[in-house]
Amino acid sequence: METIIPYKSSQKNKKEQVAEMFDKISPTYDLLNRVLSGGIDKSWRKKALTMLQSSQPQTILDVATGTADLAILAQKMLNPQKIVGIDISEGMLALGREKIQKLGLQDKITLQTADSENLPFAESSFDAVMVSFGVRNFANLEQGLSEIYRVTKPQGKVMILEFSKPSAFPVKQLYQFYSKTFLPWLGKLISKDKAAYEYLPASVEVFPEGKNFVEILEKIGFKNVTCKPLTFGICSIYIGEKS
Repeated sequence: METIIPYKSSQKNKKEQVAEMFDKISPTYDLLNRVLSGGIDKSWRKKALTMLQSSQPQTILDVATGTADLAILAQKMLNPQKIVGIDISEGMLALGREKIQKLGLQDKITLQTADSENLPFAESSFDAVMVSFGVRNFANLEQGLSEIYRVTKPQGKVMILEFSKPSAFPVKQLYQFYSKTFLPWLGKLISKDKAAYEYLPASVEVFPEGKNFVEILEKIGFKNVTCKPLTFGICSIYIGEKS
């Protein structure tokens, strides 16, 4: 997978740049998500979490939790004993903690700064591990997925929600215009960081989606891996199980 970075003139590595980028755009991140997706990102998260309901996970790790939207929704839908959210952006985590505090969920959800490629948890710690719109930002995709596999309990589930590229006419053409022209323009207007909103669609472009990503998850060790495309293939839900 080609390495895409947010700030081409920066000497920092991808991980450092991604953390810096999310720190910069964190104040407007939730607003832009709602605007840019037309609010449909909420239904994507609900559908993804529905696919974990049958296994009734009691301990959940939310990798690249951002502002904790998925963790909060998981608490409502799955009612586990504990959710831990991790992210490399302290700016995003600070906003997530505010949301959790307002909802009175501090006893159920904890957030901490951590690197997805070096998770600070023991082997087989969680019934389920989930990631929404985060794996394409991993500096080393296979290392991050291997860490997810390591901390998942045997028979535990991984759920990954990630953008993909629609292939059918005219959705493909509309999506390309939207992501390459409209998204950077609106991102710059609201967040003042055009580079971030050029990086985000570029990272989708090089991400090994669909069958290719299923094969990577299987290579890591996950079994019974499935891919469910949503909304004309704009994003996909991947589910796998640790044997």
